[in-house]
Amino acid sequence: MNNFQLEFQDLGVKDYKETWDYQEDLFNLWMDYKRLGSTGTSPQQYLLFVEHPHVYTLGKSGDEANMLIQKEFLKKINATYYKINRGGDITYHGPGQIVGYPILDLESFKMGLKDYIVFLEDSLIELCSGYGIEATRSKEATGVWIDVDHPHKARKIAAIGVRSSRYVTMHGFAFNVNTDLNYFTYINPCGFQEKGVTSMEKELGEKQDMEKMKAELKGILMKRLESSM
Repeated sequence: MNNFQLEFQDLGVKDYKETWDYQEDLFNLWMDYKRLGSTGTSPQQYLLFVEHPHVYTLGKSGDEANMLIQKEFLKKINATYYKINRGGDITYHGPGQIVGYPILDLESFKMGLKDYIVFLEDSLIELCSGYGIEATRSKEATGVWIDVDHPHKARKIAAIGVRSSRYVTMHGFAFNVNTDLNYFTYINPCGFQEKGVTSMEKELGEKQDMEKMKAELKGILMKRLESSM
């Protein structure tokens, strides 16, 4: 475990299934390494950023009833749908959203899974704070929220859904920057029927610079990971 390496990759706009397969390949390198007793040089660890074309994904414990449209309607809105192997319920990914897939060995960072979820939430909360947005965690659910204690105003700006095995992670978070929020009206996001969804664009009243925000978020995540070493 002393051969710690972390590589950042911005995959640009990439098909969901293609990216999922890529994650699985990187994840499986770690699974093979762990099964062999963690001998030799450890695999690379990654922080992947990507934007997906319109897609809905349902976690392994999710309820398909939270998809509010028929699958035939997906073609009309240029969206796809996948049942996947992360935790959590249904969510949406699309253009204008920073999706992060850290492929990390949590043992390297002395983190358990709960610590890791808090790490992701705190990193996104820090990013929001830099723009004057007071975001926080919820006692009821993972993710990053605004006005979480006000039932009629509570809205989610970032969703989190992770898969972990032998302390290795895949999947991750989706942070709404310039996201088309209309796509969330076709689902109960993360299984919630009464809570809203928002974006940086909506909160700040204008479109945001995606590249600038990616760079800032990358810096926050990298700094926090380095300090945990």
